[in-house]
Amino acid sequence: MVYRHTISSTVHAFDDLRTVLAKASPPRSGDRLAGIAADSAEAMIAARMALADIPLRQFLHETVVPYEDDEVTRLIIDGHDAAAFAPVASLTVGGFRDWLLSDAATAETLRLLASAITPEMAAAVSKLMRNQDLILAARKCQVTTRFRNTIGLAGCMSTRLQPNHPFDDARAITASILDGLLLGAGDACIGINPASDDPAVIGSLLRLLDELIARLEIPTQGCVLTHVTTTLDLIGKGVPVDLVFQSVAGTEAANRSFGVDLALLKQAREAGLAQKRGTVGDNVMYFETGQGSALSANAHHGVDQQTLEARAYAVARAHGPLLVNSVVGFIGPEYLYDGKEIIRAGLEDHFCGKLMGLPLGVDICYTNHAEADQDDMDNLLTLLAAAGVTFIMGVPGADDVMLNYQSTSFHDALYVRDLLKLRRAPEFDDWLQRAGLADADFRIAGGAGRLPDFAARLLAGGSPMA
Repeated sequence: MVYRHTISSTVHAFDDLRTVLAKASPPRSGDRLAGIAADSAEAMIAARMALADIPLRQFLHETVVPYEDDEVTRLIIDGHDAAAFAPVASLTVGGFRDWLLSDAATAETLRLLASAITPEMAAAVSKLMRNQDLILAARKCQVTTRFRNTIGLAGCMSTRLQPNHPFDDARAITASILDGLLLGAGDACIGINPASDDPAVIGSLLRLLDELIARLEIPTQGCVLTHVTTTLDLIGKGVPVDLVFQSVAGTEAANRSFGVDLALLKQAREAGLAQKRGTVGDNVMYFETGQGSALSANAHHGVDQQTLEARAYAVARAHGPLLVNSVVGFIGPEYLYDGKEIIRAGLEDHFCGKLMGLPLGVDICYTNHAEADQDDMDNLLTLLAAAGVTFIMGVPGADDVMLNYQSTSFHDALYVRDLLKLRRAPEFDDWLQRAGLADADFRIAGGAGRLPDFAARLLAGGSPMA
């Protein structure tokens, strides 16, 4: 179907839904690299005007990646919740935007609607929104998940403690974990990106996390971000696994480049559930995504990178995750060129994920060859916190010495908690108080004289709770 809009007597025609979505996207280097971006501001606005008039129902009849060629498309179409869709089924994309920003869109109505929103619908409406619209609408969406604590409650923001090391050195990783705990990080999870793919090394890191969490009685979960097949093998050998991790993308071909498909992810979730290691819930999966992953794998089918990112959220949604993380600026300036593009992408990803019912966190980050700096990340951090982001990263000094990129630090989380009065997962905050690391108002008790004692007990092998 051809979509048209006229500006100043010039008729702009778009051959199909895939094209109008691509041309309506805010500028970004990945779409320019793929040759699918609008070639002028006028063409971009014309595409948005055309997009605004498209009925939401059209996204159930016209796919951007062929149904017969792609299992992600089949997942989206076959799993659509028609009953939940009914309240908005008569709306156009533009009408949907207006409804999302109205008082009619409450936390409860959005929760009931989430299973009915396809990735393409979410991406489409986001393209009609200013940054403030993305913030306001996302803030209304409440998504709560549980494993050993409760993540995503209103007024809360969690952090993943990321203690990476270029040689997977256990002492250095333990020191980074201690640093993060002393500064109140780690309620989303303590998650290590291993430098090695050796199962023996991965197993030793999993045992390290298990021992630390058990010894300190921390109400959190550990994760080593290795390939899902490695995790499955280690589960089979009795290695303690809390969360099962995998990077995912928005097309079957892109997921194949990661060495996964939907059947394997289902198997991994079932294996994680069988461990029965959660204490307050059974959300056992952790997924990471990022705009540009399908393009970098030459598996984008001519679809814009933001729509494909939203399709990755459909993959995640099907597996009941505890955490989903958009690593927004990690792939590099070939896909998001500068701070402005990274900020916009981070707000889009967060909005689309939350609208689809996911516990969406954002790794607020950039590579050292991007046209961005830490001031840009401060801006994005503040905007996302205002939007109700589920979790962010806590990296020592905001500088990941293994992955060689810039992220957010333990102190960055403290800044935004203080600014917006944000709590951690309640179970984790209670633990910080019991350990003497937080005061009665859940602020880190840096002057209370308890921190050296906590550290000494940990390094001596005892429990700091004693």
